[in-house]
Amino acid sequence: METVHNSQTRTTVKLKDKTVTIIGTAHISGDSVKEIDEVIDEINPDRICIELDESRFKTVSENRRWEDMNIVKVLREKKGFLLLANLVLSSFQRRMGSDVGVNPGADMKEAVALSQTRNIPFSLIDREIQVTLQRAWRISSFWKKMKLLSALLGSAFTREKISDEDIENMKEKTALDGMMDELAEYLPSVKTVLIDERDFYLAAKIYEAEGCNLIAVVGAGHVPGILKNLEMFETGEKSTDVSSVAFVPQKRLSEKIAPWILPGIIIAVFIGGFFIAGTREQTLEKLIQWILISGSLAAIGSVLALAHPLTVLLSFIAAPITTLNPFIGVGMVTGLSEAVLRKPRVSDFNRLNDDIASLKGFYRNRVTRIFLVFLLSSVGASIGTFVGAASLAPLLGNIIKEIADFLRGII
Repeated sequence: METVHNSQTRTTVKLKDKTVTIIGTAHISGDSVKEIDEVIDEINPDRICIELDESRFKTVSENRRWEDMNIVKVLREKKGFLLLANLVLSSFQRRMGSDVGVNPGADMKEAVALSQTRNIPFSLIDREIQVTLQRAWRISSFWKKMKLLSALLGSAFTREKISDEDIENMKEKTALDGMMDELAEYLPSVKTVLIDERDFYLAAKIYEAEGCNLIAVVGAGHVPGILKNLEMFETGEKSTDVSSVAFVPQKRLSEKIAPWILPGIIIAVFIGGFFIAGTREQTLEKLIQWILISGSLAAIGSVLALAHPLTVLLSFIAAPITTLNPFIGVGMVTGLSEAVLRKPRVSDFNRLNDDIASLKGFYRNRVTRIFLVFLLSSVGASIGTFVGAASLAPLLGNIIKEIADFLRGII
């Protein structure tokens, strides 16, 4: 592979049978939109490769809105955390875009529009967004999900203003390398899915695209990884087969068993305590304590999300039960309750794109508040599970002592 042009935002490389010009954009940069137009005029490519998947292409081309979202279905299918992460990411991009007067994704929309108006064939080269998010979610524990969401929330709702200069600096490889290193250190497994796998996927689709003179429009953060993968394709070090990263892996047996371990221990302690004469009174006391701890913390989470009073009450009742049953999370119960008690209005869906740009908007909008109730009640119930489990240590010790005394008596 030979590099024939290399600048801050544009890299042109010669491969065995084609020339590829990669434009690295910031997705909310006005200059990126202008540059796409200029480079297409200059190069007149055979094909334009665009960092979009089929779902996002439909959103861009058909101007689809959030009204298509079925909240009840999302919660029942246990995709609440997934959609909340998507909303927060959209919030982050929308806030940055509003600071500089550019709509998020304007660069990709411009690339699609130009290819259509000039009759230039184009290829959608990104992996399906749902596959990407579900792969990242699947390999993340509950606490990693919380860590990711907290980082996203902190970034999305910061009051720091983004300037045009800041946006353009996002295209500099040195700054991006630092950002990727920080992400890798913070959540290496998520970085692998969101960045490394997609670099490979994008590069493979570019490498296999028809045409001798191609333009690829991608986020600037992907450019170094794409170039690295193109080099390995050229030398034969790596195959362009993307099947290994194009599906959502099934849970391993250990992953299926893990959610049952702590609930199983807790249930066993309560059952054992009631069957052993010397610990029955203590077991009843600890059971009441367990209900109060898990129920109260879940209810506090609902209160922090400004949930309906009946949802708060329901979270208190449901948490002690759902925390012992991995099939049903308290967030599913509270989210569905909030969706019924405060059914989102048409105006909530119409304002959603604007409301997700601020924390106040998240609370004001009934759609996003449902997911805040889902999230905060789940966090509260999870904390309650661990606090409540720790409080059972004295009871477990007494059960073990009673069993040991019984065994010594019969021996």
